[in-house]
Amino acid sequence: MALNTPIEIQRPPVLRFGSGLAPSLGTWAREQGFSRILVVADAFNAARVDLLALPGAVTVFGTVRPEPDIPNLQDLLAAVDAAKPDLVVGFGGGSAMDLAKLAAVLPGSGQSIHDVVGPEKVHGRKVGLAQVPTTSGTGSEAGTRSLVTDPATQNKLAVQSRHMLADIAIIDPDLTMTVPAAVTAATGVDAMAHCTEGFTSRKSHPLIDLYALEGIRLVGRFLHRAVADGGDAEARAGLALASLYGGFCLGPVNTTAGHAVAYPLGTRHHIPHGLACALIFPHTLAWNAPAAAEKTALVLQALGQPASADPTEVTERAGAFCAGLGLDMRLSAHGVPEADLGAMATEAHAIRRLLDNNPRDISRDEIAAMYQRAF
Repeated sequence: MALNTPIEIQRPPVLRFGSGLAPSLGTWAREQGFSRILVVADAFNAARVDLLALPGAVTVFGTVRPEPDIPNLQDLLAAVDAAKPDLVVGFGGGSAMDLAKLAAVLPGSGQSIHDVVGPEKVHGRKVGLAQVPTTSGTGSEAGTRSLVTDPATQNKLAVQSRHMLADIAIIDPDLTMTVPAAVTAATGVDAMAHCTEGFTSRKSHPLIDLYALEGIRLVGRFLHRAVADGGDAEARAGLALASLYGGFCLGPVNTTAGHAVAYPLGTRHHIPHGLACALIFPHTLAWNAPAAAEKTALVLQALGQPASADPTEVTERAGAFCAGLGLDMRLSAHGVPEADLGAMATEAHAIRRLLDNNPRDISRDEIAAMYQRAF
């Protein structure tokens, strides 16, 4: 992409990063005059909302699912109607933060989830929105997208709107200290996938490349350390920063084949999103290598692997990085039936909003062959 190609990066007006900053959300909320607060969280984080030191009447919706679907969203919207908050807080991983975005814009708008699927269809937002991530993976705290699964089609519905950009995002790496090793590994690969796919995208841009490549380097430097020792404060901070950088990549550039091919693993077989990205990452990186040879080599180097653009070597080296995190890289090991690979390929190939960004075209049959190699 040419240096003079127009691009826009949207970020929360207030962005705080650092150890021990979680309670500062309460101070900010008090200064802004918020008094009715709804926190959107998973069960674990619902039990530690007090870490945010929130003022006023606080309602906690603590049943966010790992792969939230429309029924989960409907339950949340009912909680919003009952609580009538003036501030919505996403407190957790990407699922909690994505649902918090929708909880902030849908109630009272006259719009349903199906009305807002796609870019910039949300009418507006009347309440405050804050995001506090507790994992280092999605970067959703810095983005304008929300994903929710439609059980009727088993597809992810993607909403993008500037109205879903948080008023404040607080990234406190201390909140990630309790994340188990396997989840740390998977979410770290998700952050790396955001950066890698943004870096190699057909829509890549030098302004985003800066965040993307540094995010990959941070994952390469710190992910193995955090998996080995969850209390490694420096490693946790490095991964939190990598996740944030990945979030910056999602807005103006977005992801490519890696996420498109990974999505059916989550929607059809409930494999956590980060793990799904890890299982697919070596194969999509290798597929794109002929079209992005120099950048592919830089990705491997950033991960501490020998540089290469040879597809076979790329698969081996990217796979070795993920396997070194303790991840079993076979789809069969995670309950994916071989008989379903064809249907998954059909679904993945239909996700044009991502595949059209990919640097190299990929057919439905080529996706099926990719699943087979990963099986």
